[in-house]
Amino acid sequence: MNRIFADLPNTIFDVMSQAARDLNAINLGQGFPDDPGPLDIREKAADAVLNGYNQYPSMMGLPELRQAVAAHYAHWHGVQLDAMSEVMVTSGATEALTGSILGLVEPGDEVLVFQPMYDCYVPIIRAAGGVPKFLRLEPPDWRLPEEAIRAAITPKTKYVILNNPLNPAAVVYPREDLEMLGRICQEFDLIAICDEVWEHVVFDGRAHIPLIAIPGMRERTVKVGSAGKMFGLTGWKVGFVCAAPPILRVLAKTHQFITFTTPPSLQVAVAYGLGKPDEYFLQMRAELARSRDRLRAGLSALGFPVLQSQGTYFLNVDLASLGLNETDEAFCKRLVHDHRVAAIPVSAFYEENHVTSVVRFCFSKKDATLDEALERLSRVVRK
Repeated sequence: MNRIFADLPNTIFDVMSQAARDLNAINLGQGFPDDPGPLDIREKAADAVLNGYNQYPSMMGLPELRQAVAAHYAHWHGVQLDAMSEVMVTSGATEALTGSILGLVEPGDEVLVFQPMYDCYVPIIRAAGGVPKFLRLEPPDWRLPEEAIRAAITPKTKYVILNNPLNPAAVVYPREDLEMLGRICQEFDLIAICDEVWEHVVFDGRAHIPLIAIPGMRERTVKVGSAGKMFGLTGWKVGFVCAAPPILRVLAKTHQFITFTTPPSLQVAVAYGLGKPDEYFLQMRAELARSRDRLRAGLSALGFPVLQSQGTYFLNVDLASLGLNETDEAFCKRLVHDHRVAAIPVSAFYEENHVTSVVRFCFSKKDATLDEALERLSRVVRK
């Protein structure tokens, strides 16, 4: 039995979502919208099921989707990718990340990981025999700490994992941070594995800058994207991974023994979606920003200290100044049991040296859902 996985507790998302179901609570914990997603994209998938090809597609993904990914990134980010040698379709971004780590990391390799972090990184690094090296990011700005990064690097350090935009901190990293990280990767011969699933969910005129677009990083970056996050179709589990041919060939070897392929009907629909006009993506951002602002205004009016949300589906509050005398985890348990609102303690995204005062709320919900949650939260700070 692999103790790395057998000894893992249930994820905080599973725990809080189950509590929300059991207690009939409003779930502002797990990051998914409460609408069904774009109708035209869903209709494309349905048509492809009924009238299209339903047998094994190419292991690398349908050519039309790989071409759509390359064209999409050329348009939005100015990154020129060869669709046939530098793009692969996966069954979700988590599979892309898993295959990237298992395919690249060798026993004893050190991998730099920024905390807070998505929860799948560390168990997969350890399953590959790698050694995670943790770097703590600090609220309220969560900026990349150059001195700490340099101090953590040893001759065994081979990789760095970057989540940008960062879940759960809702940060969109500026060019100067990315250029700094790019310089370090080149100086110390590191490969960057970039979890960029929130790349289109950015607000207030910000632009996502992929690390692969930073000078010198084209040949040493793995870029992971997610159709689920782009289109609010999180259950589809369609992802894509982009990398220079020598790296992608390695990742293809792991992909073939993890899921091998991804439903062709969903690939057809995602290819269509990636070709939608700019207005679709800009409108999606505007609608999500409006929901963010609605929740932010409501929480602020109730006395919650709200941190800035630059991207993702999430808004954080820092409890430190409230004098509640409880950790973020205890606060979230009280919230769901006493007030029937589920949230996520950000300490769950740390392996060590935890930040224990920040709580994450998901705002990608209907107005009525957010308003009802705020009504229930109105008694929390007063109490």
